[in-house]
Amino acid sequence: MRSPGLAALELKRFGRGRMPRAALVALLLLPLLYGALYLWSFWDPYGRLDRIPVALVNEDKGTRTDGERLAAGDEIAGRLLDSEVFDWHEVSGDEARKGLEDGTYYLTLTMPSDFSARIASSGGDSPETGALQVRTNDANNYIVGQISRSVFSEVRSAASAKTSRGFLDRIFINFSDLHDATAKAAKGADDLESGITKAKKGSKDLADGLKDAQAGSDRLSTGLDGLGKGAAELKTGSRQVAEGTELLADKVNRAAADVRPFLKDNGKAIGDTARLVADSSRTVRDDLGRLVEAAPTAAAAARTASDELTEVHRVRCEAEAEPDAAVCPDLERAKTAAQDVTAVADDVNALVTDQNGNLTELRAQLATLEKQADALAKRAPHLDEDLESAVAKINALDTGAKKVATGAATLHTGLGTAKTGAGNLDDGITKLRTGATDLDGGLYRLGDGSATLAKGLNDGVGQIPDYDEKDRDARTGVMADPVRLASSSLHAAPNYGTGFAPYFIPLSLWVGAMVAYMLIQPLNRRALAAGAPAWRIAFAGWLPVVAIGLLQVVALMSVLHWRLGLQMTHAAGTIGFLALVTCCFAAIVQWLNARFGAAGRILVLAVLMLQLTSAGGTYPVQTSPGFFEAIHPYLPMTYVVEGLRRLITGGGLGPVWQACAVLAAFTAGALALTALAARRKQMWTVERLHPELSL
Repeated sequence: MRSPGLAALELKRFGRGRMPRAALVALLLLPLLYGALYLWSFWDPYGRLDRIPVALVNEDKGTRTDGERLAAGDEIAGRLLDSEVFDWHEVSGDEARKGLEDGTYYLTLTMPSDFSARIASSGGDSPETGALQVRTNDANNYIVGQISRSVFSEVRSAASAKTSRGFLDRIFINFSDLHDATAKAAKGADDLESGITKAKKGSKDLADGLKDAQAGSDRLSTGLDGLGKGAAELKTGSRQVAEGTELLADKVNRAAADVRPFLKDNGKAIGDTARLVADSSRTVRDDLGRLVEAAPTAAAAARTASDELTEVHRVRCEAEAEPDAAVCPDLERAKTAAQDVTAVADDVNALVTDQNGNLTELRAQLATLEKQADALAKRAPHLDEDLESAVAKINALDTGAKKVATGAATLHTGLGTAKTGAGNLDDGITKLRTGATDLDGGLYRLGDGSATLAKGLNDGVGQIPDYDEKDRDARTGVMADPVRLASSSLHAAPNYGTGFAPYFIPLSLWVGAMVAYMLIQPLNRRALAAGAPAWRIAFAGWLPVVAIGLLQVVALMSVLHWRLGLQMTHAAGTIGFLALVTCCFAAIVQWLNARFGAAGRILVLAVLMLQLTSAGGTYPVQTSPGFFEAIHPYLPMTYVVEGLRRLITGGGLGPVWQACAVLAAFTAGALALTALAARRKQMWTVERLHPELSL
């Protein structure tokens, strides 16, 4: 009988009673327990996180910043309560701790009392980090703790980004304020430069003016020196005048009593005498005038006559060999007398010349005396009456002279003070002039500096950014989150179950084949007893399990697709690939059972464990210990998982074709080994008759 016939006979055994039929149905549905049922249990756990009870503790007291109230804790709490991330329960700190301990809550999120204050400190002198406190209890569930860390990382990032936005927004506002302030400073620097230019011109004018003032103060000081000397002389003279007028007044007053009767009795005689004085004064004044005019002429004539006599004496007495003894002595005496006359004439002329001013004054005084004498002559008849008036005037003169003396003394003292002040003024103006010169030089340097400052500030205004609200918001968003995670996934799995399907589907098919060979003989005993060819016996034991496996694939994938919603990029390719997987797994399990008998069933389970741990179905195999990484390339489930991932979620089909080749090789190799085992089974041994282990 051919292999298909033998396989059909093997399957007909399951139709002989209710229990075999029930066993066949259970065998067909067994992969659903490992595949569909298990995947169903955690098909989309992240989509049901809103059922996980979590305690939210908001102890934040808030704070005020820039005149506005900041309540970051309330804001975050409100957003979390509105979200569907977890089943949030806003409770107190004590309730949260107690609930986390007894399992009421899987984890707690606490915002401390100073949460807002710490966030607000980012813009102050002592910035601090705001801390969200998350507590988990792995005794309740370890995975929830892992999930929470991922979720709360997003919460922390969002809170940090919001905090950074506020801080950076204030920085950009400060940039705008700095831009405006710098623009004002630049305008002020321009005004300063203009003012310094004017001040420099003024300082030069001041220096020049102080130079003139210093010269004037020098002249003032010199003039005050002269005034001081004159004031001293005036003081002395006025004192002497006062003393004289006082003495005169005393004498006049004493004499008035004696003179008054005389003047009254001798008025005519006084008048005649006064007339005589006037005439005499006129004569003397005229003579003085003639003297002034004649003195130079007389001196010149005397000098001429002296020179002539001297020449005559030389010629007559010195040049001749025999001088005239009778004449020369007379000429000698005449020459000497002429020289004396010349000296006297020169002296008179010199005296007249030297005293010309005094003679002029004397003549003026004589003219005055003449006038006064004339006046006296005219008034002589009334002298007694004038005497009374004169005495009164002399007394008034005495009083005035005393006042003049007192004023002169005060003037002298004041001029002394003025002289000292003038000296101080001169010193001060000298210092002012030096300071003005320094000021002029300093303003010159300051002008250069102000020009540089103005240019720098004007250049700086263009370099300091001035952002409007829209631009500021855009830049704040970028800087608050400069490295945005542009997360994208090639051929993304829509949910958790889809991502793990490539791992659990081959697991269920392996278990299906393993259980199938618990009910079906790996080698047909009738064929063995009949001495059929080994390859036919191998196929006869392999085909029934393959048929059951194909039915298992159809049942499993129908439930996954129609009930759980598994979407496959290559649905037909997935079914065909799983048919090849079923053939491969059935061949491997058949060989292990055929070759090792009862021990083979244990080996089938061991091979399953090795494949599950080294296939990289959950975590990348690189994260596993070195042993599993070493056996990873040599087990068929490794390639099955890689191929199913590409067929279900998409991507290049290279790993699928590689997996097909590997599975075909494993299938052919396992069937060949099974045929070899069948040939050995055709020979009965004591071991076969009395096996050491029977399952």
